[in-house]
Amino acid sequence: MQQLEIGKIYNGKVKGITQYGAFVDIDGGGTGMVHISEIANTFVNEIRDHLTENQEVRVKVIGINEAGKVSLSIKKAMDGEKSASSQPRQHQKRQGDGGHNNRSRANVWEPKKQQPLSEMSFEDMMSRFKQTSEERQCDLKRSTDRKNGTRRK
Repeated sequence: MQQLEIGKIYNGKVKGITQYGAFVDIDGGGTGMVHISEIANTFVNEIRDHLTENQEVRVKVIGINEAGKVSLSIKKAMDGEKSASSQPRQHQKRQGDGGHNNRSRANVWEPKKQQPLSEMSFEDMMSRFKQTSEERQCDLKRSTDRKNGTRRK
């Protein structure tokens, strides 16, 4: 079993889904949990709308507590891959594969592409505005609850 490093991105497979998150088996590195807030860049009400059991996902290790519990993020793995892919990389060809990766990418979650504002209808823009404002309100409520020391059950 390999040692997991905080900040690194790994391949994994969803092994269980609960109302507050998903458990992911990391290839060669044990199991961690993706909290519901770390699944997508949008508000997630129902995890099963975004993930299915046995689905392959890319996860970023965002924390490991004293008890050894691993916290993972799918949305930060996406952000990390976007910034890494925007930097120029040297491509090395491996012998035998002609430089192409023949592995299928079936059942790998990818975020929806956002279209530019110039191509969006008024209804689409209102929908996006409503979604982002709801996300911001949730974030504000969460941060004020933390500051006040209150938590909902």
